[in-house]
Amino acid sequence: MMRVIITGGTGLIGSALAESLAKDGHDVIVLSRNPEKSARGLRQGIRAERWDGRSAEGWGQLADGAGAIVNLAGESLVGVNPILGRWTPARKRTIRESRLNAGQAVVEAVRAAASKPKVVIQSSAVGYYGPHGDERVTEETPAGSDFLGKLCVEWEASTQPVEALGVRRAIARTGLPLSKAGGFLPPLLLQHKLFAGGPLGSGRHYWPWIHMVDEVSALRFLIESGAEGAFNLSAPNPVTNKVFSQTLGKVLKRPAFIPAPAFAVRLAMGELGDALLLTGQRQTPERLTALGFPFKFTELEGALKDVIGKS
Repeated sequence: MMRVIITGGTGLIGSALAESLAKDGHDVIVLSRNPEKSARGLRQGIRAERWDGRSAEGWGQLADGAGAIVNLAGESLVGVNPILGRWTPARKRTIRESRLNAGQAVVEAVRAAASKPKVVIQSSAVGYYGPHGDERVTEETPAGSDFLGKLCVEWEASTQPVEALGVRRAIARTGLPLSKAGGFLPPLLLQHKLFAGGPLGSGRHYWPWIHMVDEVSALRFLIESGAEGAFNLSAPNPVTNKVFSQTLGKVLKRPAFIPAPAFAVRLAMGELGDALLLTGQRQTPERLTALGFPFKFTELEGALKDVIGKS
């Protein structure tokens, strides 16, 4: 059993990972600005420790002898309200600084540890590659030149100094996690249940989805397998936005033919809507597959049925 420290451990992915690790008897520590609030409802084996989001003050000693640090922290790209969360210059600055500060804190903790953590898992996203058409996007595909591409490059590099300290590091470029607990799926469920489902814009752009079960399993695989470098965390069979909408409608037994025009999405959400909803990447998990990672959910319909609870 090992000690695992998770920054961003109260978020959608972090909380699911913490639950999985604690269930198997690992000592899990989630870092939080409000540990008293975060501690409520945590299962046995998970504890919350205070941090300021930018330094190792108050928690850095926990890195000494830790099995892993999983760096998932970062300001939400969307925010509470996608329309109010438009990417203004100030908003972009907050998004960027939150990620770079978290990486700096992890490096600070690792540098101070007498017994270095075995591995640092660095979060990233499919946005690393920038907008793409229907060509397959692998880990060898260059970074994009848009805001998300540049952000992910810096985000990934924020913890790179731990490698010079002798610590293994793996980067998780996550696609779109399927979960009813949060993320991009709940708004789509509501839209389809209200008989307003349909493609966004042309619907021809790809959405690289991943079931939360496989997301957590893949992160644990990166922790436990000795893997290093960048990995695409998404199902082997990405689909276009139009197919995603049609499949979701089929699972919910709702129509999915009412399109949201691209101009309307851009008008409502600005650059945010363009980057997250109207473009995409046909990302495939080449390196995970090569290492023999066993995906449980490879087809979208089965994954959605499992998440939504339809048979």
